[in-house]
Amino acid sequence: MRGVKVMGVAPDLLPVIRQVFLRMRDNSKSMAAKNPFKTILIAPCGMNCAICSAFLREKNRCGGCYTPNRLCSINCTISGCEKVKDRYRHDCDDFPCRRLKQLDKRYRTTYGMSMIDNLEAIRKNGIRAFVKMERERWTCTTCGGTIDVHHGKCADCGKERERHGKA
Repeated sequence: MRGVKVMGVAPDLLPVIRQVFLRMRDNSKSMAAKNPFKTILIAPCGMNCAICSAFLREKNRCGGCYTPNRLCSINCTISGCEKVKDRYRHDCDDFPCRRLKQLDKRYRTTYGMSMIDNLEAIRKNGIRAFVKMERERWTCTTCGGTIDVHHGKCADCGKERERHGKA
C-alpha cells in the first residue's frame, strides 16, 4: 500500500495536510472565542450577553438569555414580560418600563452603558447594525478579545477599557 494515493494525494503529504487542517480548525475556534458578537446574544433588556462577565467566565458560564444554559434570565422579569416581541422589541405603551429604567440607571452609573440606548439603536438601525457597532465598541484594541462590561477590561489580556464620550 506504500506509495498509493489517498483521494489523489501522495501518502507523504497526508501528515502535512492533517497539520494544516488542525491548525486551521484551532484558529477558527480561537477566532470564534474572540468574536462572540451575534444577534442571538442580545437580551430582551438590551444587554449584549457577549460582554457580560457571566458569559465570558470559564466556570459556570452563562450561554446567554436564549440558550438552555442561561443563568441570568431564569428569574428575569424583563425576559419574562409578555410585551417583549421578537426578542428585543418592546410593544409597550410605557416603554421604557420602570424595571427597565431601574436596570438602565444601574448600568449607566456603574458600567457606563445603557440598555435603553441599546434598544433604541436596535429600533432605529436594526439588529445587525447594532451588533456591528457593539463589536467595534467592545473589542479589545490590543488583542482582539472581548471587553467585559462588568469589570471594565479585556477578558483575554486584561487591558482596561478605553472610555469614549457618553455611555
